[in-house]
Amino acid sequence: MKNQNFSIKIKDLRNRKGFSQEQLSEASKLSLRTIQRIEKGESIPRGDTLIKLTQALGVTPDELLVWAELQDKGYLTLLNLSAMAGLLFHPILGIIIPLVMWILKKDKIKFVDNYGKRIISFQITWTLLIYSVFLIATKGSNIKFDFNIFDILSALVNFNIDKQLIYIVIIGILYLYNLSLIFKNLRRIKKEKESWYFPAISFLK
Repeated sequence: MKNQNFSIKIKDLRNRKGFSQEQLSEASKLSLRTIQRIEKGESIPRGDTLIKLTQALGVTPDELLVWAELQDKGYLTLLNLSAMAGLLFHPILGIIIPLVMWILKKDKIKFVDNYGKRIISFQITWTLLIYSVFLIATKGSNIKFDFNIFDILSALVNFNIDKQLIYIVIIGILYLYNLSLIFKNLRRIKKEKESWYFPAISFLK
């Protein structure tokens, strides 16, 4: 087990509980210096220290140890590619599928929490942007948003507006940009780097 992986998880769990290092020290009845050393990756708690720490954080020792050891690039790749469902079928699927995958493994596989939050936040932001562009383009009409990229472009082509080409180009660029970020982050997964999705409103903390 790598000390760094363990320390990252401890810090993440502490932040989720809303604890400062001092509060975690008090809740676990461990010294502040011990908590600091663990979070810096200088030591790994064992025995009674591990039990006290996990009880304060609301997890079991096994859950903590499994997460700290497990890294699954295959799952991260699938999580990242799941966003393509929103490009090919329905923008909402590009949110729901990553959301489900994130919930299932966010506490068990390294980087899933980071990637999942950023993918979901970006897809929600992107979907809202797509909806906004379509609504502006078809303002004053009774055309319904059909959600699929092919239906969107078909609706705009058949809708007699002076600047329809501009909106078609804008939507096309947004779809290509989303696709490019998916492949960019596939490369980042291979290099074990954090995800990069921009712009994205932070919907998940």
